[in-house]
Parts: sequence; C-alpha cells; structure tokens
Amino acid sequence: MRFLLRLLFQISILTVLFGVFDLKRLLIKIAFDGTHYHGWQYQPNGVTIQETVQNSLRKVLNKSTSVTGCSRTDAGVHATQFCFHIDCDDTIPDTAFKLGLNSCLPNDIAVIDCKEVNSDFHARYSCKSKRYIYKFYIGGRDPFKDRYALRLLAKPDLVLMNKFCSAVVGTHDFKGFSSSRRTVDDTVRTVFDCSVYFKENLLLFDITANGFLYNMVRILAGTALEIGYGKLPVDTAEKVFVNGDRSLGGETLVAKGLFLEQVNY
Repeated sequence: MRFLLRLLFQISILTVLFGVFDLKRLLIKIAFDGTHYHGWQYQPNGVTIQETVQNSLRKVLNKSTSVTGCSRTDAGVHATQFCFHIDCDDTIPDTAFKLGLNSCLPNDIAVIDCKEVNSDFHARYSCKSKRYIYKFYIGGRDPFKDRYALRLLAKPDLVLMNKFCSAVVGTHDFKGFSSSRRTVDDTVRTVFDCSVYFKENLLLFDITANGFLYNMVRILAGTALEIGYGKLPVDTAEKVFVNGDRSLGGETLVAKGLFLEQVNY
C-alpha cells in the first residue's frame, strides 16, 4: 500500500512540474457510518464527511481537490451509497485511485466504486432520484441494532402506515413535511415510491423521490409511525398538503435510523 501511495504521489508531482496531463472526472461512491460526523457538507464547528474525504484526497493527490456531493446529509445520518465527483489527472488508474483513497480514509468511510464519467456529469444536478430508508427495531434493547435503528416498544399497524405512504406518492408541496430551517423556496417534490415493510427483523420506511427537503424523510417516517400507533389520523398527508402546516404532522425522528440507500443517475 505504501508503494501505491508513493506511485500516486509521483504521478501528482509530474503533473505539477510539467502540466502535461489532462483532467478526467471521476464519480466516486462511498458508504459511511455518520455517527461521529456533522453531516456531509463542510462546517467550521464540526467534523464532516466532506472535510474528511478532502483531507484524504490531499494525501493521495498531493494537492487540494474540490469535492462535489450528490446531497447534503444531516448530522448522524448514514449512507449505504453516497456519490460525489472530482476532477483529477487522467494518468491515475481508477482501481489504484480507489485503493489509495481507501488506505487514507478512516474505518467508518469506505470507497465502494470509482469510475470515469463525462466531463459534464454533476453528482448533484445529474441525479434523477434518491432512495432513503429509515430503520426501526421492535422489542428488547439491542446494543448492536440500537446504533443504526430506532427502538420501538410495540408493533405499529402497517396497514395504516402504508395508507399514509400511498398518499405521499406523487407530486406534492412538502412544505409541511420539512423543517423551517430549509434553505430552498421551491418545496414541491415528486415521490416515486413509499412503503413500510419488515425485512430481517427490522421495520423499514422506504422512500424514493426526485429530491428531499431538510428533515423531510425523518418527518415523514415519524408521521407514518404515529399513524401506525393511532396517534394521528390516516388522512394526515392530505391535510398537511392542503395547509402546509408542520404542526399537523408527526415528530422528526432521530438521525441514527436514517440511511441514504441509493442514488440514481
């Protein structure tokens, strides 16, 4: 591994000295445990995934590199698949780059794929949809599940929860299902699929959309859960869409159960 890093370093030095190499755009897919991070985007008051990735890239490329992510994630949110793009020297083989970057990243971040894409590709704006999953587990406290899922004391009514999920599918104004701290004016989004189901002893809230507002998934999952427990009416989605009133929905669930599962281009 030291030889690989030394080779990548030498390639970078040659590029700086002679400037003879073109740039290529790489799409890099990573997975990460977000427990100890303040989300993806760089922040001055906390360690983020973006900052950690950029620091590791600096070791591999021997220079600072701009990193463009597919999305922002909240503090504590995890990702099975998160995508970003960079521009780097076209002399560096993709496989060697992946191995080199993985050797510099901490154990809670891993590169799972790396490939060259067209120069006009954009990790954020070329994205067609994203899929998020919120995870619950039911029963006695489990320290291994508790890190990545929210514990429930009783099983909610999945029929009621899925009625809510069906109402969420389509193009709607999700203003009432987002935090007031959102930074965008356009609050209309299209949900392609939404459902609740059991898999491997976990209860999953699974949603795919063309985009998400700040805290949107955690609020939708919290609303579905309260409907499943009979705390909110099953027609809550319709009421929130009409009124845009955040207070009509459920609570914002904690971040630890949320995973960015898939990014589609």
